[in-house]
Amino acid sequence: MKWHRLSRKELLAALGFLAPSLAGFSVFYLIPFGQSVLNSFQDRLRGGFTLSNYKELLLSSSFQKAASNTFWFTAISVPILVVVSLLLALLLNQRIFFRNWLRTAYVLPLVVPVASIVLVWQILFDWNGALNAVLEHFGFDRQDWMKSDWAGFVIVLVYVWKNIGYNVILFLAGLQNIPDHYYEIAGLEGAGPVRKLFGITLTYLTPTTFLVVLMSVLNSFKVFRETYLVAGAYPHDRIYMMQHYMNNMFLSLDIQKVSSAAVLMALCIMALVFVLFRTERIFRSYME
Repeated sequence: MKWHRLSRKELLAALGFLAPSLAGFSVFYLIPFGQSVLNSFQDRLRGGFTLSNYKELLLSSSFQKAASNTFWFTAISVPILVVVSLLLALLLNQRIFFRNWLRTAYVLPLVVPVASIVLVWQILFDWNGALNAVLEHFGFDRQDWMKSDWAGFVIVLVYVWKNIGYNVILFLAGLQNIPDHYYEIAGLEGAGPVRKLFGITLTYLTPTTFLVVLMSVLNSFKVFRETYLVAGAYPHDRIYMMQHYMNNMFLSLDIQKVSSAAVLMALCIMALVFVLFRTERIFRSYME
């Protein structure tokens, strides 16, 4: 009986501490999203229930372009970010010269404001920017980086540079949790560096890798800030993302389309997160 009373007191105390956060989450996220779900099924003229908003959305060429660009951006940028982050973490986990300085350098993009980051990239990739000046110096033609097919490459580069520090920190934490005697035993049994990498390092980094992939996917949907500040509300077709579409629909006060796009985007993210967690659970049970 005493244990039940204690548990109840602890539960009430926990709810008391969580109440401010839950209230803020409900007011600013949960309730607005619920309202968006209702708006997505609302007829804009008569106000009744309808599925025409989703039909018009899926048939919209602007939405199709935005969804396609967002999908390909995530599919290309996330693997690049994860692989490069892992390689850098493996490098920084070794005893190399200037290791602490390099760690600081990779973390700096996390604390630099987005506006400052965009200013740097504008200086580099503007028509009169530093990169075009270098190309012209060596006899090459200037490129309009943000108004050509190169725009996708620039945004992927910005995304990787902005998020690589956080992933490196996660991978370093995972690497430092692997006991050293695993490598010593493997060395005594004649295992080489490649066998240690695939048999020990990557195996025990699996939970960390799933977390890094999940965070990288979620961060790939936040690239709108950088893209919007670099290229504006109507950028080149290669970098017209879902957030551009939703922002433009909001400015035109087409609330039903914005809500429908938000619901579809949330469903896609939830499905992707479910697949990642399911895959991790299957892999973990296989390892056990």
